[in-house]
Formats: sequence, structure tokens, C-alpha cells
Amino acid sequence: MDLIQPIIISILLITAVLVSVHQAEKIAHHLGEPFGALVLAISVTIIEVALIISMMLAGKEGSDMIARDTVFSAIMIVMNGVVGISILMGCLKHHELSFRVEGTTPALAVITALATLTLVLPVYTTTTPGLDYSTSQLIFVGIASLVLYGAFVFIQTVRHTEYFLPIEPIKQVAIAEQDHLNTHKPIRLWLTGGLLIISLISVVALAKMLSPSLEAGIQAIDAPKALLGVIIASLVLLPESITAVKLALQNKLQISLNLALGSAIASIGLTIPSVALISILFDLPLSLGVSPVSIVLLVLSLLIGVMNLSTGRASLLAGVVQLVIFCSYLFLTLVP
Repeated sequence: MDLIQPIIISILLITAVLVSVHQAEKIAHHLGEPFGALVLAISVTIIEVALIISMMLAGKEGSDMIARDTVFSAIMIVMNGVVGISILMGCLKHHELSFRVEGTTPALAVITALATLTLVLPVYTTTTPGLDYSTSQLIFVGIASLVLYGAFVFIQTVRHTEYFLPIEPIKQVAIAEQDHLNTHKPIRLWLTGGLLIISLISVVALAKMLSPSLEAGIQAIDAPKALLGVIIASLVLLPESITAVKLALQNKLQISLNLALGSAIASIGLTIPSVALISILFDLPLSLGVSPVSIVLLVLSLLIGVMNLSTGRASLLAGVVQLVIFCSYLFLTLVP
């Protein structure tokens, strides 16, 4: 009976996640690119933030590191796992894929700045001991994260929207727009938005119910506590990851990268300010600094990401390299 309950909750949780992303996809199709990718990224991040905050408020052992572990896991999963498998699967089918460096380069710049400010700098600051920021430092980093995220969204949706649109001839764009009108019927935006909110609340509630079983399972197999962050990030990113791979298989790598990189940016840019605020308001401990091994993996991921996504073309080798880094990250999480 003890095993059946977590299984049922897990099934319901995955169903709620799929429903929430399906509703977000309907809104995304209604809005079009690049707003569609933005809606999906924010929806997934809301789930992530809610899960992290609920565990922080529970105040259990290791709750001060759950935000760090989840955000770092989200970056590694997106930068290496999602992008890597999307490129690999897309290139296996289409030989070579193209995208706009005007869109990927600023996205990588924002991810690099956010990851460094939030996960690396706390290791080297001296105002407080250990891996923590002081209150003033936490406020500054939270504001800086919001500014970087807001600036990226402004560039993506207002100033330079064309940087994030697929590279297609005018005729193909017209055909795609017509197909979009034919296959995606008008939706009741208020109804779809309401269903999205309900499904997001369901995800948070079910994940809260499942977290004790996850923690007990990790403790039973004597695995590192960081594995919980990997599980949370994998869970909330799963539907979005599937969508990104499907887009790459359809030779739409630009939209796939918009979705993946946008998720990484939202994961840091919205999560860190939220958990910082909760930490300050409720006087909760919050450790953001990562280990030396994690710093090496982060630098390697960003370096390879810049190399692979600064040419405008993606090959099979790029996907293999990023997936090897992703597997290395998973292995070193289990065997630190």
C-alpha cells in the first residue's frame, strides 16, 4: 500500500504536467512565435518556482540547497540534454539544421551572466562564510536577474523579434501561416488560461504530496541529496523537452532553441528572485553556490554551447558532444 500511493500520485502528477503544457501550447499557437516559446517557458518556470518554495517553507534538512540544485540541474538539462538530443535527432533525420545566431548568441550571453551571478559568485564572496550571499547581496542578485530576464524578453518580443523567427523563404512562411490557420482553430483564451492555472496548481499540490516519498527513496538508496534537484528539474522540463525534440525533427531547430534556451533563462531569471524574496521574508537559509565540480561542468557546458550555437548550423557531432557532457553530469551527480 505504501508503494501504490506514490505510484498513483506520480501518474497523476505527470498527467497534470502534460495537461498544463498542452494548455500552454494552445495559447502559444494562438499567440505565434516568439511569444509561444515565452508562454511555455514561463509556465514551466512557475511550476519549478512553486515546487522549490513549497520545499523551502517545509524547512527540512537540505531545503536551503534545493533552489541551487534545481536551477543548476535545469541549466545542465537544457544546455546539454535538451539541446543535445534535439540537434542529434534533427540531424539524424535532416543531415544538417540551421538557425539564427542573432537569437542564440544573446540568449547564451544572458544564461552565462545569470549562471555566474547566481551560482558561481557566492563561492567567492567574503561577506558571509560558506556558499551563502548576504541579504544585501541576495537583493542585488535578485534584481540583476530580473533585469537580465526582462531585457531578454524585451529584445525577443519587441525590439528584435526577427532574431528569433525561423529561417524560411517568404513562400514557405506564407504556407506555414496558412497551415497554422487551418490546423489550429481559434481558442477561448480565458477558458484555456483558466485550465492552465488549474493544472499548474494541481502540479504543485501533487508534487508536494510526492516529495516525502522522493526524499525517502533517495535516502534509502544512499544517493546524494542533489539528486532531488535533478528529479524536480527533469519532471517540470519533461513535456517541454519532448516539444523541443519534436520541433527539431520537423526541421524547426530555431523554435526548438527558442524554447530550450528561453526555459534556461526563465529558470534562473525568475526562480532566483522568487526564492530570494521568500528567503528574506521568512528568514530562511539559502545556499546558492555550487561545488568546484559543478563549476567545471557549468563552464564546460557554456563554452561548448557557445561553440556549437554560434555558427548558424548544427551537425551531428555537436549533439553528440553535448549529450556526452550531459551524461557526465548525471554520472557525477550520482558518484560525486
